Amino acid sequence: MNWKPIEKPKAQGTLLPKVFPNLLDYEETRSTFSWEAIANELRSSSDRQGINIADIAIDRHATGANGDRLAMRFIGKDWTISDFSYNQLKSQSNRFANVLQGLGVAKGDRVFALAGRIPALYIAALGTLKNGSVFCPMFSAFGPEPIYQRMERGDAKVLITTQLLYKQKVAMLRSRLPKLQYILLADAEEDVDEGLLSLPKLISAAAEEFSTVATAPEDMALLHFTSGTTGMPKGAIHVHQAVYMHYMTAKYVLDLHPDDIYWCTADPGWVTGTSYGIIAPLTHGITSIIDEAEFDADRWYRILETQKVSVWYTAPTAIRRLMRMDIEPCQQYDLSHLRLVCSVGEPLNPEAVVWGQEKLGLPIHDNWWQTETGGIAIANYASMDIRPGSMGRPLPSIEAAIVRRHEDGTLEAIDKPNMDGDLALRPNWPSMFRGYLHDEARYRKCFVGDWYITGDLAMRDEDGYFWFVGREDDIIKTSGHMVGPFEVESALMEHPAVAEAGVIGKPNPTIGELVKAFVSLKPSYQPSESLRLELIGFARQKLGSAIAPKELEFQDNLPKTRSGKIMRRLLKARELGLPEGDLSTLETN
Repeated sequence: MNWKPIEKPKAQGTLLPKVFPNLLDYEETRSTFSWEAIANELRSSSDRQGINIADIAIDRHATGANGDRLAMRFIGKDWTISDFSYNQLKSQSNRFANVLQGLGVAKGDRVFALAGRIPALYIAALGTLKNGSVFCPMFSAFGPEPIYQRMERGDAKVLITTQLLYKQKVAMLRSRLPKLQYILLADAEEDVDEGLLSLPKLISAAAEEFSTVATAPEDMALLHFTSGTTGMPKGAIHVHQAVYMHYMTAKYVLDLHPDDIYWCTADPGWVTGTSYGIIAPLTHGITSIIDEAEFDADRWYRILETQKVSVWYTAPTAIRRLMRMDIEPCQQYDLSHLRLVCSVGEPLNPEAVVWGQEKLGLPIHDNWWQTETGGIAIANYASMDIRPGSMGRPLPSIEAAIVRRHEDGTLEAIDKPNMDGDLALRPNWPSMFRGYLHDEARYRKCFVGDWYITGDLAMRDEDGYFWFVGREDDIIKTSGHMVGPFEVESALMEHPAVAEAGVIGKPNPTIGELVKAFVSLKPSYQPSESLRLELIGFARQKLGSAIAPKELEFQDNLPKTRSGKIMRRLLKARELGLPEGDLSTLETN
């Protein structure tokens, strides 16, 4: 919290904003905000009762002035381009919905997807929603067992995948999934057997007209699985009314305007890739860029340049990778169209925010939310000063508080600034998850009284900005101090040699736990004993001896989830020789 705020651009000289932010006055917007007003902005394309995400995201535009507008541009691994207008997305998603109806897939049935970022995945998502069925995306990097766990627990009836992924990861599971009736192969020209069908063949034979199934605001629409340290993955239930949150947060946080070219780098297997990679930009009628390939710095900068991206939503792990590169982006690429960069996945270290300002000419706006919240809940906004390292301030309608839980089950609100406690939200927004599928008891444990307890520890400063301290189960108790790993990691990353850092608590009989750091170095640095001691001394100068790491180990690559979160619990398990737990979301290099 000692970083100097980065001021919002002034309307003068070269800093003249290209567009005025949608949220100009934070306090006024909060005081006048209503979900009824948002609903009025999202009038359906039909007069029928209810609400359907796909109807709002696609048909509302296809039947209006944006019908011929480019909705999605897919960039293949070989740089081939596949474009879809809003009209084309409407007809293709209608065809997919008709395919589902022809197979007897009904409202509420679960349709799973296991594929890379290819057009069939996105069309399937929208067509599934039109049919009133429930869309359940999975990472294509999952192995057979994580796939089985999610499909079995989610009562999968249909799976969309590719021939290669089917052979490698799904074929051996069919006998274990009796409820799975159909597997649709996105790249097969002919059917294989009565349950293994060619999706292109089915699509070509399906009608382009479809009457979207009437869905109520509280009907299940999306099922996102989130894994914990132990036990089965949890299936978080989201409803059609969540689209209001997707639209509102894209308006006020991503600051989307009609002429924007938008790129969300997240895979739909992660909730961000569905909420903000598929739904949110479509609700605004803008153009989205979707890249099939995995991270490559030159490729990413070339996409920003050639596609003239104006709003870019990415993850801290990608930003830290870019920081490691010997690249001067604004000198080597034309990034003049880029006006806003946002980040989500885990807290963004302050030095990454400043790097954005120095190297991109734009600070990076961090925001916070969870699979369970379904949409951005706390954010740094385009019109407000950024406090590097801060989560920002709550969205309109979001009531956030710092609380402490007592043994008798009661909550105590912490009104004093800069005191850490549980981050709690009052669940009154449309994208709040409605349950964990088949696990009501686990769902109820998330709430105390009228508050949803997020599992994150945070503090609020005197101006209402929230600051992440750590996950409740990551907090280190050392010599009577409560140490948040993020604070130590951010301090280490201020050293010019450090690319990434992960910090854990290691049991110690004298002080309870000692702080141990795992450090990944930038390419121009090599591990050495002298550098190890230098980094420990550097951290002591920044943090003091009680909080600074007492042990430090170099690692080439820190374990991360595919959404970019450093897996501290995996670092700890490996350090202590404990069971590693669920590794289904582990990023593979």
